[in-house]
Amino acid sequence: MHGLIHRSSVVFIAGMVAAVAACKEEGPAQGDDTTASEPGTSTGTTAEPPATSEAPPTGEPTTTGSTSTSTSTSTGEDPGTTGGTSTTGEPIDPEEFWDRGDIPPANNVMTFKFLNRTNGKFDDSEVFWSFKSGDISELHSIAEQPTYDMPANASGRMYFYICAAGEPIHCEGDPSDSKYFDFIEHTIGPNTYNGNTTRVDAFGLKLALLLHCADGWEAIVGENYQTFMDDREVTFQQFRDAVPAEFRHLAEPPFAPFRIVEPGAGEFGEGGVYADYYADFVDQMWAANNLQVAKPGPNGSGLAAHPNLSAAIFRHVGAEPGTFMPDGTLAIDGFWDDPSKFYTAAPANYYAKFWHDHGFDGKAYGFPYDDVGSYSTYISHDDPEYMLVAIGW
Repeated sequence: MHGLIHRSSVVFIAGMVAAVAACKEEGPAQGDDTTASEPGTSTGTTAEPPATSEAPPTGEPTTTGSTSTSTSTSTGEDPGTTGGTSTTGEPIDPEEFWDRGDIPPANNVMTFKFLNRTNGKFDDSEVFWSFKSGDISELHSIAEQPTYDMPANASGRMYFYICAAGEPIHCEGDPSDSKYFDFIEHTIGPNTYNGNTTRVDAFGLKLALLLHCADGWEAIVGENYQTFMDDREVTFQQFRDAVPAEFRHLAEPPFAPFRIVEPGAGEFGEGGVYADYYADFVDQMWAANNLQVAKPGPNGSGLAAHPNLSAAIFRHVGAEPGTFMPDGTLAIDGFWDDPSKFYTAAPANYYAKFWHDHGFDGKAYGFPYDDVGSYSTYISHDDPEYMLVAIGW
């Protein structure tokens, strides 16, 4: 059964306790250089339970946090009012996609409703969700239980699985053993939701969230409508077509057809063919800014205390003199304001770029510090009423 093991700091747990106690919406961050994590890991700060790295899945649900609190830009208006196009060429109706019918009021904090958006590929009886927290252990198909009354819990994960009839090789009688799985992360206080989708470790299933709060505030994050409408094989091929040659193996066997993995899980990790992929750019950044902090290791790892530097490496920015102070502190106000400057040349994290290109509002959690500048899928708001979770193929 899929569970959680993290190579990250326990600092996050204290941060999550503080977040639950605070129970207030956080504003957009600019990637302050606070306690942070390496690519492939994550550690915590105050309110955000961001994307985390995943070791072989066993153990109890524990999530770790990151460095800043990027919130949705939604302000009570209905987000996602325009859709993409279906495989038949028909326009996608967001109101139909986000089915708000039959949502029971929560007795706990908020109601989660699960939406099968596999384009008819799988029945509701073949799409599963699971949640564990303390003595709670839930595992159900959408057909069996399409909603869940979510209690307050810190550092939580909710997993999703495809377990199709006639495919025991992927399920072995237990849906949570399916190789087709993914997850979302959250910390939910007595009257506050904090959470996100994540691509820090890998893509497993298409996921999107719609959070609705009592004051009418809504936010949508995750893969966009067009990505949901595209078949899984199309998405894998789009990835291979969109990225440079170094990244294509991330969407090929042995990872495919189950996952598109993050670069550090492929040949960008220690000892891999592309372990030094960022080395020349790092040398350029360090020389131009007279940086006195230790250079990162393979795949840009090792910058736990400097999330701005980490994000700059992956986004291929910051090599101009005067961008950073010698201690790694960002020296330019508003440096992260223009995402059109990101990923414009190699080396860059083209894995992360792909998920930004296929996410609502261009947001994704493609690496541990993608929250720098408020470009991640993290959302937070008081008085949540319900969460719609779309699960795609």
